[in-house]
Amino acid sequence: MTETISKKELIQNSFDYVIVGGGSAGCVLANRLSADGRFTVCLLEAGPPDDSLLIRMPIGIGFLVAGDKYNLPHHTTPQKHLNNRSLYWPRGKTLGGCSSINAMVYIRGNPGDYDDWEKAGNPGWSWNNLLPYFLKSEGNQRGRSPLHNDTGPLSVADLRYKTRAGAAFVDAAISAGHQSNKDFNGPSQFGFGFYQVTQRDGRRCSAATAYLRPAEVRDNLTVLTNARVARVLLRSTSATGVQLLDGREVYAHREVILCGGALQSPQLLQLSGIGNQQQLQSLNIESKVHLPGVGENLQDHLDVTQVVKVNRPITFSNSLWPTLKAAASLPDFLWRNRGQLTSNGAEAGGFSRSTFARGYADLQFHLTSAPLFDHGRERPGGYGYSLHVCGLRPLSRGSVRLRSADPTDLPLVDANYLDEQEDLEVLIEGVEQAREIIEQPSLQQYHKDWWLPASRLKNRKDIEAFIRQHAESVYHPVGSCRMGSDELAVVDGALRVHGVEGLRVVDASVMPNIVSGNTNAPVIAIAEKAADLILGRSTHDKHDLSQVDADVIPVARAT
Repeated sequence: MTETISKKELIQNSFDYVIVGGGSAGCVLANRLSADGRFTVCLLEAGPPDDSLLIRMPIGIGFLVAGDKYNLPHHTTPQKHLNNRSLYWPRGKTLGGCSSINAMVYIRGNPGDYDDWEKAGNPGWSWNNLLPYFLKSEGNQRGRSPLHNDTGPLSVADLRYKTRAGAAFVDAAISAGHQSNKDFNGPSQFGFGFYQVTQRDGRRCSAATAYLRPAEVRDNLTVLTNARVARVLLRSTSATGVQLLDGREVYAHREVILCGGALQSPQLLQLSGIGNQQQLQSLNIESKVHLPGVGENLQDHLDVTQVVKVNRPITFSNSLWPTLKAAASLPDFLWRNRGQLTSNGAEAGGFSRSTFARGYADLQFHLTSAPLFDHGRERPGGYGYSLHVCGLRPLSRGSVRLRSADPTDLPLVDANYLDEQEDLEVLIEGVEQAREIIEQPSLQQYHKDWWLPASRLKNRKDIEAFIRQHAESVYHPVGSCRMGSDELAVVDGALRVHGVEGLRVVDASVMPNIVSGNTNAPVIAIAEKAADLILGRSTHDKHDLSQVDADVIPVARAT
């Protein structure tokens, strides 16, 4: 049963497994570990319950990302290659985590991503190893195939509502020379089309909906919200539990599992004395386990958006009448699970390559059928669309470090965007490809004016200046507790923290390299595999890839 810790005392303070963070990975583990039946499990979530209509209603993303009730709003340090701007990094703060506030786009990435993980010294993490876990989690409404499953808990569906702008964008991309693709998780990632989304009957299917709701009735699972953890309790180099902000302690007989994500997991490790000894001592934190890689290797997809005004109501709008019309469609959503409120906003997109691509896609596009400014925190009136492009394989690496020894202080996040010149070159080509799509007839027929930039970007110098002034995060931070066996790795191939007994990290922070696409589906697959590792179950190393084009997989695995 889910309880708010501030309203009810924690009666039982000892469990077999204590999971810190009720996001995508935490919800998966809470379900799978409690389903075993042999163990007691406690899931601790820092935020409130996920009981808002805005979470269930897909279009609510426009308010969730901009707000702070269900979002822990981080900001980066000034980025030296982005005109010293501090970028906004929203992170989910409720059951389901970021899967409760994201755009619901279901993307696995490229097979080559996972083969690279294994080549980096992580046996058991290749594409062949991970595909069974993607399939285990997936419940795709299109049915079963060698690359899809229709019985998993995470519902994956086609959008029930699509704007005319989305259709025009897909047509424009094809006119610009890109191929059509109706399944980005199928035989080939390249091409453009409409995204599939994590929705069930037109409503958001977060990790909490998919995994936690069925498990909450179990007597051996305790779920506590508004329960923020201050540090991991250590006896010598063994994790014994966690301490909450209010001083109460929750003990783990077997393991503490950190699922706080790429920002909060390294922060908790450092607050607990696990990290770079010199950095910790500078903040008067006793160094208990010297792990210099904690908080290093941070990666994210940097996103550049061009916004276009349109001459007809083919998109959403923040103007008064369209807003009232959207509100009037609420009964259609509540009673029939249909209508424009089922839209995820970012309905269409695609994958392409730059001249720097190493075998597979290094550019991803999202078409938002609305004018998007400052992450939705600015809402000018009028109709328009926003075309995003991000570089998928950044070479730049950043860090997550403590601001202070106070656990309520958000960490210092330095993404170090564009530190490698190639990352800039890839984005320039991406902006050029996006501009070519915008200028195709199917979109030009609706073109009223440029909104952002104020006029057409004409040359490389203009594009570079635009990127440095306007590029933002697309919310995919990973890598800050990297998996591996070298001196800068934080966890091993079983996701156990090096040098600490009874402590694992299971979330996006363990990725050695960022995946080629949205990160929520890969995090869920990581957690599915982690559950088998924790419970000592055998994992499946093989899967039938016969339906994947022979000319795709070798290219996908090229380095």
